[in-house]
Parts: sequence; structure tokens; C-alpha cells
Amino acid sequence: MTISEVSKKYNLTADTIRYYEKEGLIPKVPRDKNGIRDFDEGSCGWIEFIKCMRSAGLEIETLKQYVSLFRQGTATVKERKILLIEQREKLLKKQEDIKATLDRLNYKIEKYEEIEKGKLKDFTEKP
Repeated sequence: MTISEVSKKYNLTADTIRYYEKEGLIPKVPRDKNGIRDFDEGSCGWIEFIKCMRSAGLEIETLKQYVSLFRQGTATVKERKILLIEQREKLLKKQEDIKATLDRLNYKIEKYEEIEKGKLKDFTEKP
């Protein structure tokens, strides 16, 4: 696949894909006889993984560390697992924070709806 095709498939800019490759997040992408990137299944798998992790908020440096460990082979399985567990914990905390925010928003929206319907007259609003 060309970088344009990969860009469309994963909804990423070509610049972002080049950046991921430059930073070592994607192994060297094979090139055709004209030197044009020819993304294979393995390259696309890495792009999909990196996109997923980035959308969840993982930092580039964390991903670099993971990829570096991955490239060292099975001797680093324990370190990779620990890294992923740490990231999972951060995401779970973030999920709790988002849930608390949603609960607060839902409460406020419910009160506004009650005011609009005339069901609530005395509502001391806080920010």
C-alpha cells in the first residue's frame, strides 16, 4: 500500500505516518524498486497499534520505549508487560475521571431540564 492509501485507511496524515516512522514507532517500511514506501501487513499493524495507543493518550516516549523493548525480543516480555500494566492503570484512572465529569454534566442537564419544564423553582446553582 502507498502512504496515501494507508493515510486514508487509518485516517492519519501522511506527515503523521512519516513522523511515526522517523521516530522509530514503525519499523522501516519496505520500499518498492522506485524507493516509494510499500506498506505491508506488518507495517500497517504497527500503524494501527500506535494509532490506538495514541488515541488513548499514551505518550510518544512511552511508545518508543515499548517499541524498543519489543525489538529486543522475548527477553523483554516482562518489561513490556509492566509498561502496559502501568498504562492501563493510567487509563483506568482517566476513565474514572471522565465518568465523574459525565455524572456532573448529567446532573446539571437534568436540573436545567426540570427548570425549563417548571418542575424546579429553587435551584441554587454552583459552577
